[in-house]
Amino acid sequence: MAITGEDVTLDGIIPISSDFAVVEVTSADELAVVGADTRVRLNLHDWELEVRLPFGSHTRLFLSEVNRAWSDVCKSPGEEPKFEWLQKYRKANKDQSVVKQTLAPLGSTSAKISQHKKTGKSLKADLRSPVAEDQSVNSGLEQPIVDISPDRQSKAKPEGWEELKREGRDDLVRNSSHMASNKATMLAMPQFGLRDNLIRCELLKNEDIYTYLENFSFFLGSYNVNGQTPKESLRLWLSSTSTPPDMYFVGFQELDLSKEAFFFTDTPKETEWLRAVSESLHPDAKYALVKLVRLVGIMLLFYVKKEHAEHISELEAENVGTGIMGRMGNKGAVAIRFRFHNSDICVVNSHLAAHTEEYERRNQDYKDICSRLLFRQNDPTLAPLSILRHNLVLWLGDLNYRLSDLDVDRVKELLVKKDFETLQSYDQLKRQIDEEAVFVGFEEGDIDFLPTYKYDTGSDQWDTSEKCRVPAWCDRILWRGKNVRQLHYQSHMGLRTSDHKPVSSLLEIGIKMVNEDSYKKMFEEIVRSLDKMENECIPSVTLSRREFNFKDVKFMQHQAETLTLYNDGQVPCQFEFIQKLDEPTYCKPWLTANPPKGFIAQGASADIDLEVFVNRSTAADLNTGHQQIEDILVLHLERGKDFFLSVSGNYLPSCFGSSIQTMCQLRDPIQDMSLESIQALTSSGDENSTLIIDKPLDIPKELWQMVDHLYRNATKQAELFQQPGLRSEFQEIRDCLDTGMPDSLPGSNHSVAEALLLFLDALPEPVVPFSLYQQCLECCSNPSQCKKVVSCLPQCHKNVFNYLAAFLRELLKHSAYNSLDVNILATIFAALLLRSPGKQDLAEKRKTQEFFQHFLILDLS
Repeated sequence: MAITGEDVTLDGIIPISSDFAVVEVTSADELAVVGADTRVRLNLHDWELEVRLPFGSHTRLFLSEVNRAWSDVCKSPGEEPKFEWLQKYRKANKDQSVVKQTLAPLGSTSAKISQHKKTGKSLKADLRSPVAEDQSVNSGLEQPIVDISPDRQSKAKPEGWEELKREGRDDLVRNSSHMASNKATMLAMPQFGLRDNLIRCELLKNEDIYTYLENFSFFLGSYNVNGQTPKESLRLWLSSTSTPPDMYFVGFQELDLSKEAFFFTDTPKETEWLRAVSESLHPDAKYALVKLVRLVGIMLLFYVKKEHAEHISELEAENVGTGIMGRMGNKGAVAIRFRFHNSDICVVNSHLAAHTEEYERRNQDYKDICSRLLFRQNDPTLAPLSILRHNLVLWLGDLNYRLSDLDVDRVKELLVKKDFETLQSYDQLKRQIDEEAVFVGFEEGDIDFLPTYKYDTGSDQWDTSEKCRVPAWCDRILWRGKNVRQLHYQSHMGLRTSDHKPVSSLLEIGIKMVNEDSYKKMFEEIVRSLDKMENECIPSVTLSRREFNFKDVKFMQHQAETLTLYNDGQVPCQFEFIQKLDEPTYCKPWLTANPPKGFIAQGASADIDLEVFVNRSTAADLNTGHQQIEDILVLHLERGKDFFLSVSGNYLPSCFGSSIQTMCQLRDPIQDMSLESIQALTSSGDENSTLIIDKPLDIPKELWQMVDHLYRNATKQAELFQQPGLRSEFQEIRDCLDTGMPDSLPGSNHSVAEALLLFLDALPEPVVPFSLYQQCLECCSNPSQCKKVVSCLPQCHKNVFNYLAAFLRELLKHSAYNSLDVNILATIFAALLLRSPGKQDLAEKRKTQEFFQHFLILDLS
């Protein structure tokens, strides 16, 4: 956002003469992938340069400005351009060691638009402000390309030049008109310092003055395809509207159910379903694929009418797994966020936990997705954006909520009568929303169609299998935001590929558009008022408190305290937590300030959550006393003073994050020991110490408790180690292990299984120590060599390894019930027992699995 001439820099200059041309490389006829970079070819004299520009309206604006400059040059074709204005830039850069690079020969150079090395500005940020319409903008080229002399000997025109000239520039640079919304996209880019953040804050505060609403149609579709390949046209579903929608969001679940897709993420079915969707979009409009994002079998496709593509910016995609240990991608969500004109939109496709009784797990999945799925911002110093921090959130997918308290015959009886209203009073999702347990603030349209689950594949007949599933509305579409009107919400019974039926919703959504004149007037008023107050007042805030105490912090248990800042000064103020001298970050790794920086208007306030969360990476040092819950935060006001905040607390030691060696020597539950005793035990290794039991335990008693519980109760448990437990139950299990009370473990088998995996994951030194990791990779194909490596483990580590392998072999004897096999167990446990000391690539991952498979097939102890 250039306010004055000092805000603009030039890294390099490419002179535009009459034989200059800009040609888009992508064909106008093919289905464009809009989310990718825009490729253009610059032709001048006998040189050619291909440039990749970031996708969005910013690039279109840039190209339109280049087009306008070329048109100005062509108004006087008889005059040879002198480029005299280049001299002043050459003089200015004389002592600045600017890198100069002559254009390479035809077709040999490809430059990538990237962030400006000094200022962090990217091309899409360098739009001209209403105050500086005549200023040049920084091209943002990573390697500046300058000094193109006008007096080159060769005057050859690029191939096809005369034809291009006849067609006109408007055909060369498609969709490049300067729309009012272009300037509005700057509002989400607070990366140019305090003055621009002040302007942004005031613009956002007065947004209603310069924006108006225009309606666009959004088609949302969800389909659980049960691992099938597309066997029929999807037009009954995707082309079911009378007029073509402006945007499509098409979500799939269970795209691929194979183990290869689950563990290695690759699947050929992505391409098959992508093609099926592209061929089934509404035939009366041309669409471009903006983005595809997939997590195992959860995929989301985003298409847009080509005429709207230039108004999409700030496109980001993320995913989060909520399967076992909160990581596996068999359940979870994928999401896309973007800015369309002046509205921020987020679209989520999720697949939540299955089974009728698991509604609490589904609630937890939803909360995990909302808290963990975060989008980076253009300014990397700003806190990431969560799903709910958007003007509009569209949520679709197989949410898996069922009908409770009704047997299958009663449900089918009510369906024959089409008594949907009675049935929906038993719908788990509606009940949970009414109790504000999930989807608070979301809306869903009236359901007047048959349940979408479960059917016999290839038919419209309800499930006739032995399980005889109760019909349910598993597949849903909801929204959160203003100015939304649902035009239809329906299932599509004609598609029979899967045991689910697809659903669709057509939404008419009011999108904020910018009135150019009103925007410019508001912008200038804000700049004038800032000029008056800029040097008159110093920012000032009042803090609600400066000391924060977190009592009894536990492993993987979130605690938060709120700090409120009130702007009692005469000007808006910008705050940021800054790092202390010789420290890499502003806070300790177990602490987070959310948000870490921000902006407060005059007379307004801001809440900052100070959050403490101890995970596998920070538990070990806290267990041993090498770290404490203590920190000092420095809150800095731009052009103002610094405040110092004291953070303190106490951490309750846990078996999670303690070493195998330490736990084998503990006489009592770890929380019955003093911190000094644990620290002395960990560091001294004195065998005569009274802290060490007469004979160390073969394995940690906590590990034995979890495995013994599973051995007695869960050998025939379906989907063991594949379906996650409940967070609340894990906390009960952790407390039981750390305190020794009660004697038996609480919670479901799935929660105990997940606790076991988290226990192994949190070990400071894995069961196979880091020092032997490389040796394991080298001998992975030789069972006898693998056995030899295990024999070299420290005694307690070797005991744990052999004990776990024996337990898992026992589980495999009951694979008909628990659906486990060697590949699944090797994949899950090899990643925990043989952790890599560095970043693990796919080849290493496969070798660790091969190593551990030997011990699952044979007793090598």
